[in-house]
Parts: sequence; C-alpha cells; structure tokens
Amino acid sequence: MVSYFFEDTNFKFNRRRLTSQWLKFTAESEIKRIGQVNIIFCSDNYILDINQKYLQHDYFTDIITFDYCEGKTLSGDLFISVDTVRENAIFYGTEFDDELNRVIVHGLLHLIGYDDHSEEDQKTMRSKEDYYLAQREKLI
Repeated sequence: MVSYFFEDTNFKFNRRRLTSQWLKFTAESEIKRIGQVNIIFCSDNYILDINQKYLQHDYFTDIITFDYCEGKTLSGDLFISVDTVRENAIFYGTEFDDELNRVIVHGLLHLIGYDDHSEEDQKTMRSKEDYYLAQREKLI
C-alpha cells in the first residue's frame, strides 16, 4: 500500500490513485511487491532537518529514502522536498509534475535495490527512471 503524507508544506497531490497503480506496476516489473511505502511531501527545511539528524548531511536534497524492505516486499519512507523538486524542474527545464514523478520513481528504485553512487549506477538509474516514466504515460 502506498500512503501519502504532508509535512511543513501546503502542497496538494491529486494523482494518488494513478501514482499508486504506477508504483505497483514498477515493483511488479522488477519482481517485487509493494508492502508499506510512505511518500512524505515536505519543505526544504523539513528535509534538511532529516538529512542532518539521520544522515549527518548538512545540505538540501530532493529526496531521502529510508529502506525497510524485507525480501521481495518493498517498504520504506520517501521524503520528498517539494521546494527542491520545483527548483530542479526550473533548472532542468522540465515541468514540475514530470520532475516530481522522476523523483518518486527514483525513490522506489532505491527500495528495489538500484543505487546511484557510481557513474555506471547513475546511468542505470536514469535509464530505469526513463523507462518507468514512459510506462506511467501509458496508464493515464
């Protein structure tokens, strides 16, 4: 089950059913299943506090993923800074919704087991993001 929460933001997310269906499709395509995945939309300050408190990182980021997966069942918390996603959409010249969907699937891909520390890992992650973003369009 995918649940949606909001912390320190007035952001409204209206595509919950479609997003949940898309994430379930993504998980199943990777031979996994959705357990409890929490998507927490928040502000820059909220995610900075989490980054400092739990990861000892003193910087803003678009997403922090906490992995609670067991076996093939995906469970975790995806903290997404709506502020940084908005700034990144401007920087990359893309629509806010497109950037937000990329960040959401990026977090799920981390739960699936993909990493983005090396250049090769980043290419794989980007390829998977692109593929599943294209699949999302087919669900609309």
